[in-house]
Amino acid sequence: MALVLPPLKFKLKPICCSSSPATSHFQCRPAVILPGLGNNSGDYQRLQLTLKDYGVPTVVAEVSRFDWLRNAAGLVDPNYWRATLRPRPVLDWYFSRMNDAIQKAKEFTPGGWLARVYMEEFGSSDISLLLTLGTPHLPPPKGLPWVIDQTRGLLNYVEKQCSKAIYTPELKYVCIAGRYIQGARFFGNSNVDVDSTVAIDTDQPISEVATVDNKTISTATSTTFRARIVGQGYKQVCGQADVWGDGVVPEVSAHLEGALNISLDGVYHSPVGSDDALRPWYGSPAVVEKWIHHLLD
Repeated sequence: MALVLPPLKFKLKPICCSSSPATSHFQCRPAVILPGLGNNSGDYQRLQLTLKDYGVPTVVAEVSRFDWLRNAAGLVDPNYWRATLRPRPVLDWYFSRMNDAIQKAKEFTPGGWLARVYMEEFGSSDISLLLTLGTPHLPPPKGLPWVIDQTRGLLNYVEKQCSKAIYTPELKYVCIAGRYIQGARFFGNSNVDVDSTVAIDTDQPISEVATVDNKTISTATSTTFRARIVGQGYKQVCGQADVWGDGVVPEVSAHLEGALNISLDGVYHSPVGSDDALRPWYGSPAVVEKWIHHLLD
């Protein structure tokens, strides 16, 4: 997912961020939350409330899970089968939702790499910050066995056609990756550390994996198998299985050259299946504290 922030040029007077003592001296820009692939707007209601606690006015782009079926239109495009698919017109429906949300935010004020396409196609004059949370920015390397570009060339298009990220005061790029679990190769020996999730509070483990050393051998075996399964997902994204990531997107893919790149330990990818105490995701309150200052001016 991504947060797109228009600059401080909107009709409503900026809200003082007084709800958090650590940030009470900041002003806030409005934020637009862009749901990631497969997510709907409702998945981000709690994050919207968390941002409200910081005084950040927020709009979530209107997307339902069924809307993602619109992407099936790409199946009739020969470029899909050649893995040279382009974002438009297949994703025009999403760009329309993004534009509606940005305009709504401007009145009182997209996911991830789609926001970069929007900025390229429609301009970035209304945007002052692109903050991505667990977004895969890089296409998988070509020519590797058993690696299939699941975007069917869309990320190749983004990498070649979209402007490079340059972190400036006028337009800031901030890319945040999670280090929730290390993947492992499916076959052969693996160097994966089964203590693969790291707690935000070092006194409080965030998942069953973090305490695997205190459990039975069967649990450790199960955890290793989980790491191998996760690793296969990582491999489809970056070409490597035994790397760290947020359980869906590997760390290396969630960073973008030219951006301010940040990695957060113990952070899971999605609000779906997350738990603020046991499996925090990017929008969990304790994690938001680690990146909220980028939204505040």
